[in-house]
Amino acid sequence: MEGPAVGVLGIVIMFAALFLLKIPAAFTLALVGFLGFAYVTTFQAALGMIGTDMWNIFSNYGLTVIPMFILVGEFIHWGGYNNGLYYATYRWFGHYKGGLAITTIMACAAFSAISGSNTATAATMSKVAIPEMKKYGYHPQLNAGSVAAGATLGVLIPPSIVLVVYGLYTGQSIGKLFWGNIIPSVILTVAIAATVLFITWRHPDWGPKGPKSTWKERFKALPDIVDILILFAVIMYALFTGVVTATEAAAVSCTLGLIICLLRRKLSWGDFLKSILDTLRISCFVFMIVAGAVIFARFLTVTRLPFEVANWIGGLALPNWMLLIVILFFYVLGGCVMDALAFMLVSLPIFYPIVMELGYDPIWFGQVITIVVTMGAIMPPVGICCYIVAGMAPDIPLATVFRGAFWYIPAYLFSIMLLILSPYWTVLVISNLVR
Repeated sequence: MEGPAVGVLGIVIMFAALFLLKIPAAFTLALVGFLGFAYVTTFQAALGMIGTDMWNIFSNYGLTVIPMFILVGEFIHWGGYNNGLYYATYRWFGHYKGGLAITTIMACAAFSAISGSNTATAATMSKVAIPEMKKYGYHPQLNAGSVAAGATLGVLIPPSIVLVVYGLYTGQSIGKLFWGNIIPSVILTVAIAATVLFITWRHPDWGPKGPKSTWKERFKALPDIVDILILFAVIMYALFTGVVTATEAAAVSCTLGLIICLLRRKLSWGDFLKSILDTLRISCFVFMIVAGAVIFARFLTVTRLPFEVANWIGGLALPNWMLLIVILFFYVLGGCVMDALAFMLVSLPIFYPIVMELGYDPIWFGQVITIVVTMGAIMPPVGICCYIVAGMAPDIPLATVFRGAFWYIPAYLFSIMLLILSPYWTVLVISNLVR
């Protein structure tokens, strides 16, 4: 066996190891990639590839942006802003039908604007929102589904770690990616919140109204939101004007986030240490996925599978927009069975050159595939956000969480359709302004 057939076999073995042997994605990608590369070339060549690629990956100065954006999210988390964000939005929206679910989604969006992680958002908001919605008699599907769907915004809203890695891999400006993401983030957030209104219209008893807050209570709850908005605005303004690089913007956000937490007396010494430890753990997880995906991509490259797939797709007698739909279909499938970051890194060597040859903008394509693979975070069999929500709320069965999350799939499809129909007005109109 040789050539592309070896690449296909490697992909099959990778998925078998993921689901049958339960080996973590990073190690699966690295192991299968190394052994496959050694099979196609030589064992010595595989060792050389490992040494070269590991050095190139972990000596990349641009990667330092990842742990710093993670760290500022941890400062916000351990500083207790998650609770403040939730209760502030609850004061404004909780008295509407389905208001607590909308509150959860808005709080997820605000927390995502700093954390950049869907798993961190899912775990954080599950602890805060699920007990509150239970207290007011929310249906388990609306309860768990709104948390799972809202948590996916952590991958999309800047500073998204997925967009950072996409920018580093493809050589695109992280500032342009972040600013180009503003309108898609708003579209998806509004679409998810509108889904709650549709659910409560179909099932009025699923999301009863909460007590109405006074205007004094509403304005008293705003400081936490203002702190987060200031932090987010500093990051985005710095990237938009070009006065700092993405790495420098991340460093500034860490410093400012720490100062805000200390001034508000929200971060103890113990919480600071927990922030550092969690940042180390999550950063190592991300870097291992990046390393494993790069090794696996090298294996696929020497089998020439990406080139054969590119030739096959290019040879289809279809217009460009239909070829794009075919590619996005693969991303939907991949997002269902793999971590979003891992699948994106594995698939980019195959599909990115094809999309560029079709004439699509790389900044726009990054936004589209981020939404597509994010949708996989609430779809079986992996659906990582659904698993986290079910783990944080043991009395809500996993099947119920998935059924609740399925209500929100049309919101993703609607957002993707808008981006495809109008690339300029949804992404490029802002990203093209970035210096």
